Amino acid sequence: MRIVFMGTPEFAVPPLNALVAAGHEIAAVYCQPQRPAGRGRKPRPSPVEMRARDLGIEVRSPVSFSSESDILAFKSLDAAVAVVVAYGLILPPRLLSAPPRGCLNIHASLLPRWRGAAPIHRAIMAGDEETGISVMQMEAGLDTGPVLMQMKTAISPSDTTASLLDRLAAMGAEAIVRVLSELAGLVPVPQPEAGVTYAKKIDKAEARVDWKRPAVEIDRLIRALSPFPGAWSEIGGERLKFLDSRLSEGKGQPGEILLPGPRIACGTGAIELLRVQRAGRAAVTAAEFLRGFELKSGMRLD
Repeated sequence: MRIVFMGTPEFAVPPLNALVAAGHEIAAVYCQPQRPAGRGRKPRPSPVEMRARDLGIEVRSPVSFSSESDILAFKSLDAAVAVVVAYGLILPPRLLSAPPRGCLNIHASLLPRWRGAAPIHRAIMAGDEETGISVMQMEAGLDTGPVLMQMKTAISPSDTTASLLDRLAAMGAEAIVRVLSELAGLVPVPQPEAGVTYAKKIDKAEARVDWKRPAVEIDRLIRALSPFPGAWSEIGGERLKFLDSRLSEGKGQPGEILLPGPRIACGTGAIELLRVQRAGRAAVTAAEFLRGFELKSGMRLD
């Protein structure tokens, strides 16, 4: 099948690879324009752009689809279907209806739960026991289109957004290949009105840990915001970012250091830090962190 692929981050790379491996013809890859990154703030290609160039596929990066020329350029590719994975731009109705088989989106949740920008983060933060991949037929609404296929996976107490993202990316790759091979016989199922939730974009203000909250909520927050933007707190004027944790025994004043561990007292219960990052340094295990940063029982995180 002749396909236009539209995606930008690392999450979209496995589906692109899977479509190529399955023998589909990728007419062009659309991804967001290069952004300044790193200390030098030089424009850096996205993971999808880099992979597409490695594969010898034409890359297009319009700022938007507001101009007639951008719409016509898309239509000129004469693709049967577009596959959209975390692309990051709104597609106008004229573009959505251009391919004969429409535009198919790989979304990282079990729709209608967690429509929107941050479904993996929100699923972990909410304490969901499972999540998955939905392949849906796109329409003008925000992730409201009928669903062609879903695949499920359990969310373990040790999952972070990073680990879950990798698993869901692989599932998305498998799902889209299956959907395209079975497309003629699949019946799109409208999403039910019951159970709709929205996964709003993560606000950096959410990342600062409020140690008065229960340990179970703080543990979910840490794992949900790992690796980015990273839950954080301060001690002695230095910011510490927490990238992994687990529930633990112990009690004390909220934010109080409990050793060994290090464990941190919460509003109720405690957590044990497993992976920590100091400002301007690489992330390390808790044991490595303690060798280079003196913590004493009774110290408090703010």
